[in-house]
Amino acid sequence: MRYRLLLLLAVVVACVSLASTGRHLTFRYDIPPAHAHLQVSSASYLGVFERGVPPNYEPVADFARAVGKQPNLVGYYSGWVQPFPSSFAQKLYRHHMVMYIQIDPAYAHLSDIAAGIEDQYLSAYAESVRAFGHAVVIGFGHEMNAPWYSWGYKQTRPATFVAAWRHVVTLFRQQGADNVTWLWTVNQDTPKTRPVASWWPGAGYVTWVGIDGYYLHPGEKFNSVFGRTIKQVRKFTTAPILLSEVAVAPQANPSAEIPDLFQGMAKSKALGLVWFDMNQDKGVLSEDWHIADNTPAKNTFSLYAKGLNLITPGN
Repeated sequence: MRYRLLLLLAVVVACVSLASTGRHLTFRYDIPPAHAHLQVSSASYLGVFERGVPPNYEPVADFARAVGKQPNLVGYYSGWVQPFPSSFAQKLYRHHMVMYIQIDPAYAHLSDIAAGIEDQYLSAYAESVRAFGHAVVIGFGHEMNAPWYSWGYKQTRPATFVAAWRHVVTLFRQQGADNVTWLWTVNQDTPKTRPVASWWPGAGYVTWVGIDGYYLHPGEKFNSVFGRTIKQVRKFTTAPILLSEVAVAPQANPSAEIPDLFQGMAKSKALGLVWFDMNQDKGVLSEDWHIADNTPAKNTFSLYAKGLNLITPGN
């Protein structure tokens, strides 16, 4: 208890010191070393989620062949108590890609995480990330402003989520895992979600903001999918935004809406997008988001993806 109070006092002192200078709150001691620092540039990241990744690499290679562009972010959803996949992270690094992980606390209580009860798992994970030594993007409890997860707004108070998020980030920093880009990820604004500000853990605990959003119907535009959420986010932070989970439904006219997605990404100065490249025909939305299954969508996506000037991590 005494240690946590001392830690809290140190954070408060750092916040006051930075605020008094009038600078944006960044916590300079958390800037990763040069080899682990991800650049920030508009439309410079192309990512993908693929089923079976990790441990399988081939779905990533298949996506790259399909769209004619190698992604530089590869995402996956990590269940609670799953270890950091160091060997797969090394493979991605050798291919000049960055691992992007959404750690989902489905089998843990956020109040326990905030209280340090889950520290054994988190410490081991942080040590593996630190030992890896290269850039990693990590999110925790994504889409918390939506009701469908145990850490979401209907089941967990925002204050509890914030406390857990801060604890996780603080623990990683104490472990020396300064190669993490922390991605705080919300769901696009819909009638089922809540305004995002309540879940904001503070600028000192977030590197990038992620927004998950999908084009589900014909005629949808970037502004209707992402615009309202971006406006909410910009009320409390200037952190870079990544379109962290996106896709266009087959019936939503991909040939028109994929160009709108790429154009909106560029106009909004988002870092890039991560395509959810999976067939969910038995999922909640019953959609096939797999780009290779829709030739017109694949061709359109390929045309715009090839025009991206992607950052090449690992050089």
